[in-house]
Amino acid sequence: MTDTGRAGRVRLERRLTVARHGADLLDRKQRILADELERLEIVASHADAQWRDLAAVAATWLRRSAALDGRAQITSTAPLVPARVEVAWGGAMGVAFPLEARGLSIPPATAGGSSALSFAVAAHAEALEAAVEHAVATRAVQLVSAELAATRSRLHAVEKRWIPRLEDRLKAIRRAQDALELEESLRLRWAAGAAGADARSLARSEGS
Repeated sequence: MTDTGRAGRVRLERRLTVARHGADLLDRKQRILADELERLEIVASHADAQWRDLAAVAATWLRRSAALDGRAQITSTAPLVPARVEVAWGGAMGVAFPLEARGLSIPPATAGGSSALSFAVAAHAEALEAAVEHAVATRAVQLVSAELAATRSRLHAVEKRWIPRLEDRLKAIRRAQDALELEESLRLRWAAGAAGADARSLARSEGS
C-alpha cells in the first residue's frame, strides 16, 4: 500500500498518537520545571540579599582595618591557601543543578593586627559562605531556566508544527480514501444497474 492507502493512514495515526503523547509529557515537564524555577528564584533572591548585606559589613570592617593596620598587615594576615567547598547536586525532570554547598573550609588567618582586622577576617568568612550559597542558587536558576526554555521551544514545535502537519496529512488521506470509496460504491451500483438491465432485456427477449 502507498502512503495514501490504509497502511499509510495507520502509520500516520500512530505518529499522531505519539506526537500528542509527547506534547502531554512536555507540557507536564514544563509545568514542573516552572514550579521548580519559581522556588529556586526565591532561594536565589534571599541568598543574593544575604550575600550583599554580609559583603557590605565585611567591606566596612576592611576599611576600618586598613585605616588602623595598613595594607601590608592585611595582606600578611590573609591565608596562604584558598578556601574549599563541596557542592551537592540534585535534579528535576532530567536536568541536574546544584542544591547546596557543603563543608566550606576556610583556612585560618594569620594572627596579628588590631581588633578591627579580626572583625574583618570573621566578616569576610561569613560573606564568603554567603557568596558560595548565592553562587549555588544562581547556577541552579540558570540551569533550570535554560532547560525550561528548551522544553517550551520543543513543546511549541510539537504543538504548532509537528501535530498540525500530521493532522493535515491524515485529513488528506481520509479525503482521498473517502473519494475512492465513493467512486467504488458508484461503480458497483452502476455495475449492478447494468446487470439488472441486461437481465430484464434477456427476460423480454425470451418471453417474446
